[in-house]
Amino acid sequence: MSKDLTTADIKRYNITIWKIFIGAIVIFALFIISIGFGVFGTLPSFRDIEHPKSNQATEIVAEGGKVIGTYFVQNRSNVTYPEISKEVINALISTEDTRFMEHSGIDFKRTFTIIFYNIIGKKQGASTITQQLALNLFSEEGRQKNTFKRLMQKFQEWVIAVKLERNYTKEEIITMYLNTVDFGNQAYGIKSAARVYFNTTPDKLNVTQAATLVGLQKGITRYSPTRNPERSLARRNTVMSMMVKANLLSPEQYNIEKEKPLGLKFNAGKVSDGIAPYFRSVLKNEVKKIFKERSILKADGTPYDLDRDGLRIITTINYDMQVYAEEAQKEYMKVLQAQFDKSWKGKNPFKGKDLQIDQGIRRSDRYKALKAEGKTNEEIEKDFNTPTALSIFTWKGDIDTVMKPIDSVKYYKMLLRNAMMVMDPQSGYIKAWVGGINYEHFKYDQVKMGTRQVGSTAKPFTYAVAIDNGYSPCYTVMNEPVSIEVPGSKPWVPRSTGTIPGPITLEKALAFSQNYVTAFLMKQVGPTAVATLAHKMGITSDVPAYPSIALGSFDASVFDMVGAYSVFANKGVWTEPTYILRIEDKNGIVLYDKKPSVHPALNEEVAYVMTRMLRGVVQNGTGSRLSWKYGVKAPIGGKTGTTQNNSDGWFMGITPQLVAGVWTGCEDRAFHFASTREGEGANTALPIFAYFMKRVYADPKLNISQKDFEVPKNGVSIVYDCNQYQPQETITTELDEKLGF
Repeated sequence: MSKDLTTADIKRYNITIWKIFIGAIVIFALFIISIGFGVFGTLPSFRDIEHPKSNQATEIVAEGGKVIGTYFVQNRSNVTYPEISKEVINALISTEDTRFMEHSGIDFKRTFTIIFYNIIGKKQGASTITQQLALNLFSEEGRQKNTFKRLMQKFQEWVIAVKLERNYTKEEIITMYLNTVDFGNQAYGIKSAARVYFNTTPDKLNVTQAATLVGLQKGITRYSPTRNPERSLARRNTVMSMMVKANLLSPEQYNIEKEKPLGLKFNAGKVSDGIAPYFRSVLKNEVKKIFKERSILKADGTPYDLDRDGLRIITTINYDMQVYAEEAQKEYMKVLQAQFDKSWKGKNPFKGKDLQIDQGIRRSDRYKALKAEGKTNEEIEKDFNTPTALSIFTWKGDIDTVMKPIDSVKYYKMLLRNAMMVMDPQSGYIKAWVGGINYEHFKYDQVKMGTRQVGSTAKPFTYAVAIDNGYSPCYTVMNEPVSIEVPGSKPWVPRSTGTIPGPITLEKALAFSQNYVTAFLMKQVGPTAVATLAHKMGITSDVPAYPSIALGSFDASVFDMVGAYSVFANKGVWTEPTYILRIEDKNGIVLYDKKPSVHPALNEEVAYVMTRMLRGVVQNGTGSRLSWKYGVKAPIGGKTGTTQNNSDGWFMGITPQLVAGVWTGCEDRAFHFASTREGEGANTALPIFAYFMKRVYADPKLNISQKDFEVPKNGVSIVYDCNQYQPQETITTELDEKLGF
């Protein structure tokens, strides 16, 4: 009887166990269902699953499709499946999820195996690639540290993973995973990682490179190839051994590959990295302005975020020309800074400059920070006169030193700055933009944001008006002082140095930048006509109708001056300087495109004659060192410019296909070269143009011709060949009467 009771008890116990087991399954199923309904926390909607979001870097694209930089919170750029090397796919599946192609988001076989391993103390992860993607896409907080919260998060990943598998193919899932994963060093996604670690693209990653990047998923710090190269190398080889185990790499190839070094070509992913940092900074503000003014919004009505929404900004910048411009600046500014420092040796450049030094202190980040802390003026003065550890910019690299902050202010006051812009005069497309000497230290853009006095580079505006009013380049004038009446003020009488005495042609006067002859022409044509032409040629800053504008007393930007000089090279037509072609969203839909504005500014014959006169500057005048010293012998026109006290040095250069402007000077006009011989534009700005053009002409890919400017189809009625010139005795008198002089 006891045996019967025992059997009954066993049967009852079995039924109870099965009830508990089935009940547990039902409860667990209900638990999972409730998770799916968001009872334990909001899950992504069907729309979110269909259109998963991730912070994606906006790419700035140069002419020809090369990326010159990115805007990002996370340095991420997406790729498609065909753009990923099969070695990356193989390495990832072998290491992270060998049954990826078989399961439906959750690999239960692997999950229960991993649970067993964890019980016996061999801790391992059980997440499939799809589950990891779910965590990357839909968890704002990342992997939870708290055990209970992590368990709940794991169940949520299961639900999302199943939904992902239902909505996407395996190829799409693995592509999304590789686009979202963090590879360290500000590289998010396989495209950024390939560029940051190996300076390549995802489709060109070889076995060792792919294994190195996949190996990072075990721990981006512990196995970082930059921080822990030995561990990274060992992990890379482990990944390749797992590829062998999965029959995705032969043992023979493994034995060869494991002996290879990491072979990094590391380039840290910072926002300021890459070429054209000043241009990219100006561009970002311009795009924001365009979106705001045109109310360009996303489909849900929210504004675009350049750091997160993965836009593509197609620009006019030519990658190679940009590199050449930056190289030219760096190469020459090292030399020029040494000249500048030498010119002040044994002298005190700060004598009488207390106001400028005080302004420099008050504009510094250090001063603003101390003020924000509530420091008194006395405390701030003491701080600036107390030696402290500082890092300062030099052309030999940043230097860590100990010095008084006030001395660093003085140091930077004596540091020469430089800017350059290059554009195609016909299309208006800007090809190169160098806004300063070092973006990390000096973020103010000197191409478009800053204006400086233009000096003698303004003279061609007056000459162009004179030529348009009947003067010839061969017209001869006495090179002597001129007085021009100014209503309500005393007469304007320009000063002049390096005057060539006696009669001189207009062509020679411009070539040697003679002030008296330029003033003579201003007296004939009047300041209103010159100011009007300057504005028609694209100068947007104030050009007051005063006689002194003939000698460049007004301020303008490099941006505007290059646009203005393009009129001479483009047969009298002003084409708006342009640097944005179009903006696309991450799906390739065009949000904005741009066509430059165009308008005639100058008679075509006059423009052509001005190219001849500007060529004379380079052939025989103040710009002649372009040929005899730097060996640039192509048909180039140009004009040097030097402002009062040598505060600004300019060179404007024109060819049929390129127009460039270069400016050099200190941050503060009160600091300048001690002598004109060293401070003139021919020495401070022209050499950078020369270095740039030599590189451009030497690069056959750029296809920049060395042909001369094209003669107008209908010929030129203005006499510019002085051998055929006949004196024009009546022009001055007629214009004097016409203009009331």
